[in-house]
Amino acid sequence: MSNERRRIVITGIGWVTPMGHDIESVWQRLLNGETDITPIERFDARTFPTTFASQVRNYDWTKFVKDPSLHGQPGIHTQFALGAARQAWDMSGLGTVGDLDPHRIGIYLGAGEGVLDFQSYQKTCLASRGNDGHTVNTVDWGEAAVNFLDGVGEVEQEPNMPASHISRELGIRGPVYNCLTACAASTQAIGEAASMMRRGDADVMVSGGTHTMLHVLGVTGFNRLTAMSTRNDDPATASRPFSKNRDGFVMGEGSGIIIMETLDHATARGANVLGEVTGYGSSADAYRITDIHPEGRGPAVAMLEALADAGLDPAKRRDDGQPPVQYISAHGTSTNENDHIETLASKKVFGEMAYDIPMTSIKSMMGHLICAAGAVEFITCLLMLRDQVIPPTINLDEPDPDLDLDYVPNVKRETAMDTCLSNSFGFGGQNNTLVISRV
Repeated sequence: MSNERRRIVITGIGWVTPMGHDIESVWQRLLNGETDITPIERFDARTFPTTFASQVRNYDWTKFVKDPSLHGQPGIHTQFALGAARQAWDMSGLGTVGDLDPHRIGIYLGAGEGVLDFQSYQKTCLASRGNDGHTVNTVDWGEAAVNFLDGVGEVEQEPNMPASHISRELGIRGPVYNCLTACAASTQAIGEAASMMRRGDADVMVSGGTHTMLHVLGVTGFNRLTAMSTRNDDPATASRPFSKNRDGFVMGEGSGIIIMETLDHATARGANVLGEVTGYGSSADAYRITDIHPEGRGPAVAMLEALADAGLDPAKRRDDGQPPVQYISAHGTSTNENDHIETLASKKVFGEMAYDIPMTSIKSMMGHLICAAGAVEFITCLLMLRDQVIPPTINLDEPDPDLDLDYVPNVKRETAMDTCLSNSFGFGGQNNTLVISRV
């Protein structure tokens, strides 16, 4: 194998989002600054502190697969991933895997768990309680558990199921991985998939992420953490990254999938190249589980490592006077902590040049897709580079006076750019950054 660094390009993209299920219509909605945040429909949330979310609706996964019967009753997260993967694969023009070496094609997803059947689980737990209401009656527990598994066992919830179903649908027989690193998962998956290809482990990788936490436990947990907006009287404007009056993030769900190839592989078959992964950085905060380090040390390291991997100096402008990256896709959750620390980390990395780099958060429109967020934001970076236009950060009418970078408020902006940086930060102190460039 040559010691020359393999270049990794993107040849297909697909997503299933709360704002639609195809690339171009969703992209136009993002550029228009639209949103689709409505009362929760998945369960009765009227008594919850947060009663709204950004939800995937009117979606039929069976239209994206060759034979739905081969997939049984997949979990919702798997349904999203199958649709996004089919879109991306078809766009790539790779055709039937049988025409390729299936062992040189792999999958690396950042996928979360699916939605557990909580009603059946509750019945199971109640049926197992002993007469004192506290101990477990093992006989009744065994019978109840069997009934529970018989009733919902076909609905797969495990994080690795989306990758397994994509493998079966497309006939992929190479390495198949999944990581579950919270909100950083799909960005990490893309970075790790690119690293695998660079060292020669695969010629093609299907990567990205999928997730839904729109269930009782998910919404309850984030409400208990006081991380979610409770703007129940005005859901459409609840996601307000970098705004003075932001009060938390808006839960979303969906999937974003990309097809990556080595440049040599893509060129040999005459593929249409959408962009290139030129840098990847990853770090850990080694701090609190649900808080970012207040000095932004983890995010700053991830950004610096990604820039170094791409051969970019964050302190040096290009010959045309532009910063080394011309856009930052912010993690931008709309929580007080995240927005402050991401702004601080950007200034640490780029110094005064940070003021010249537009930074936006599409979470202002789409909500936070948790494990899928990074992949969907990665796809928007590719579309920005294609069309030379940046979607806005909406609901930014009154900026936080402590946050003074260029967040492209409320209206899209046309601008020349050839390199983007995309951030994702997750619970546990996970920080991952990608650099995406035009080819």
